[in-house]
Amino acid sequence: MSTVLVIGLGDMGDRVAAGLAASGFVGRLVVASRSERNVNQTAATLASASDCLVEGAPLDATRLDDVAALLDRTRPDLVVQCASLRSPWALAERGDPAAKAVEAAGLGLRLPYQVPVVLNVMRAVRETGIDAPVANLSFPDVTGPVLERIGFAPALGLGNAGMVLRRVRAVLREEEHGVIPPLVRIVGHHSQLTGVMTSEAPASGDRCRVHLGEDGRRDDGAAYRGHAIDPGLRWNFLTAAATMPVLEALLPEGKTLRWSVPAPGGLPGGYPVRIEGGKVELDLPPGESLEDAIAFNEQMARGDGVERVDPDGTVHFTDAAKAAVADLAPDLAEPLPLGDMASRAARLDQVLGI
Repeated sequence: MSTVLVIGLGDMGDRVAAGLAASGFVGRLVVASRSERNVNQTAATLASASDCLVEGAPLDATRLDDVAALLDRTRPDLVVQCASLRSPWALAERGDPAAKAVEAAGLGLRLPYQVPVVLNVMRAVRETGIDAPVANLSFPDVTGPVLERIGFAPALGLGNAGMVLRRVRAVLREEEHGVIPPLVRIVGHHSQLTGVMTSEAPASGDRCRVHLGEDGRRDDGAAYRGHAIDPGLRWNFLTAAATMPVLEALLPEGKTLRWSVPAPGGLPGGYPVRIEGGKVELDLPPGESLEDAIAFNEQMARGDGVERVDPDGTVHFTDAAKAAVADLAPDLAEPLPLGDMASRAARLDQVLGI
């Protein structure tokens, strides 16, 4: 039975850890987070609710040596990275001008909250020589390609494209009165997820690409025909449901899975993949070239405020993102080198009054 390490115990980390503990595929689950009380409470709860051995590990994941020491001690078969400096939902219920401006700029502007921990985890994996895939839940559609530029991309991301896949499968089941849907393959970006979840279809050229069956018949509209779900933490139910099959397939004893995930190997946006024996390979449908899929997802990244990512990992923001914060703090939308993540996160905190 496998050992899995889950880093970060916010709402999604809790859901992922609970799913793994109950899956029957994990013999030992290590849950790690900054708060010792939260870690111990979570570990005790999961151990009581499952037949899995659960260990709690207090961890400041911004400290490279501490992450490396935990990896070396636990030797996991799979690392699930759920931690960030600030939750993407942190501004959702704020109505003040600063929060509204930063949110209007797109999630890309908050990369300084999302990149540091996953980068630290990847560095620690490399340092310890752990031969385990890392699955990343922290804004993978953009953090993946940023880290790929410097050779630290996780194996894949979680959520997003898989959530679109789940929505499409639900639509097809309902329309076909419970008939098992055909193979669904998604090419799409995090920036398109809100439209999918709220059933608000954009112009046809900006829709997620939905391919059905082995021949890849297009039905992009299927991503937007589901019942609308208002934005909020309820979406995390679907994130977890899109995540669990991927994590189970990544385990050494996992079954072959054909799914759609964000950032496989650090690619921008989401793509269909085949996971077998813990290895991840692209599973593009006929007529969908990798070059065109990448170009499409890079274009869609502008919806998150990301214009481009340089070969050294520097992120450039769109004119729309710059305009959103022009009257608040224009420096927030200046080009963002990897080495400036900590100072830019501090500046974001200052502007947002955190």
